[in-house]
Amino acid sequence: MKLPLLSLLIFLPLATAALLWLLPARLTRHLVAAGMTLSLLLATWILFVFVPTGEPFQFVERAVWIAGLNVQYFVAVDGLSVLFLPATALLFLGSLVACWNSIEENRRLHYSLLLLLQSATLGIFCALDTLLFFVFWEATLLPIYFLLGRWGATVDAGRVAARYFLIMLAGGIPLLLAFILLAASQPVPTFDLSLLLAADLPRSTQYAVFLLLLLGFGLKVPFVPLHTWLPQFALAAPGSLTALLVGLKIGAFGLVRFAIPLAPLAAQDLHWLLAGLGTLALLYGAVGMLAQSNLRVGLAYASICHVGLAVLGLSAFTAQAAQGAISLLLSFAVATGGAFILLEFLRQRTGSTDINSLGGAAKTMPLLASGFLICGLAGVGMPGTSSFPGEFMLIIATLHSHTGAGLAALFALSIAAGGFLSLYRKAFFGPLTRPEVAQAEDLRPREWLVLVALIAMVAGIGIYPGPWIEIVRPAAEAWAAGLGR
Repeated sequence: MKLPLLSLLIFLPLATAALLWLLPARLTRHLVAAGMTLSLLLATWILFVFVPTGEPFQFVERAVWIAGLNVQYFVAVDGLSVLFLPATALLFLGSLVACWNSIEENRRLHYSLLLLLQSATLGIFCALDTLLFFVFWEATLLPIYFLLGRWGATVDAGRVAARYFLIMLAGGIPLLLAFILLAASQPVPTFDLSLLLAADLPRSTQYAVFLLLLLGFGLKVPFVPLHTWLPQFALAAPGSLTALLVGLKIGAFGLVRFAIPLAPLAAQDLHWLLAGLGTLALLYGAVGMLAQSNLRVGLAYASICHVGLAVLGLSAFTAQAAQGAISLLLSFAVATGGAFILLEFLRQRTGSTDINSLGGAAKTMPLLASGFLICGLAGVGMPGTSSFPGEFMLIIATLHSHTGAGLAALFALSIAAGGFLSLYRKAFFGPLTRPEVAQAEDLRPREWLVLVALIAMVAGIGIYPGPWIEIVRPAAEAWAAGLGR
């Protein structure tokens, strides 16, 4: 009998959260760390035994969930999703370290919410029943709402949390409508993704499904002008939470997994819409970054810019574009997520991440400054870092399909790189003017471990991307071939 590895991975955080309320409070942080470490080891083992050239979906687990609606508990992974499991586990572990000393009240509640968020996020990457996916998707909202509203970094964190919750709750409506429409369009209603991918839907139905999914996922990507919640969130939330939201691009993953392959004719007819949204995000994010004085908000705009490249590349509908998009989204987890974790370390030491309140930080915190520089350069796609392979493949695919948009993307990426270096120079170089910065200590040993793990991933993927790309390649080729059905 095979072990249900994916179910163990998904529900291990929930089991850990339950244990928190049964054991003494003094063990809370260490129990959470043990549970998250075990999740990372389990996710790494799943990646290790995954066979890229094997069955399209592996580690399959099925069980009847709601028989009357033909809804199943159906989880599995393929080359498009398997890499996100260890990346998610690693990022949550880094987030735990980032808030290790900052949570003084209601620790059990805080860590329980964090573990619930981890469970729901892992479920998003594994779910192959569309209704099950929707449940996991919606299950992320409450933990984020309370983590931001109760432990936010600014006085208006509660208002920002409420706004985020309401926007994302509204965004779930088009997703649910699309999944119901897909199920109802079948002779026997089903939410099974593997069956829906093989179904031949009328073009009119595909248009409705694609536009609904594009709207629902677009709020989370986020597309411009649906992005307005993100800069506010980045400023109000602790970096440990923003790292999870910005680093794990579940909205863009939803486009790859659901929106495009479930409605391929509509997606290809509306290639101009995808390309336009991607190009607009690229340009707007790059220019918006230049106007920022806060490092967290600047990184939020940079993430809008670079996820725009993934969307633009996907409009080419090629295997190379899918490989590039997944590679870039994976890099977001380690590079952008890592950068936000390091900014949380900085905020805890100095009380701010605004460049006007910093200056000379590299003199007192050289390790933190070096780590942030490496993660930031990876985020802007510097050769030799984790983002470069994905960005390179996406730009090549885009230049073949939308040459003008590809040239605009190169221009926007150059602006974003310049914007990051400008923010970095003002924050970390120059004279020491604030006592908080002058007296700040550098990274502690456990924070060192997070930095080493992040840099290892950034450098490993960037210098030797072959093994990672080969894991994605068969699934990306199948993804592209399925669009021609």
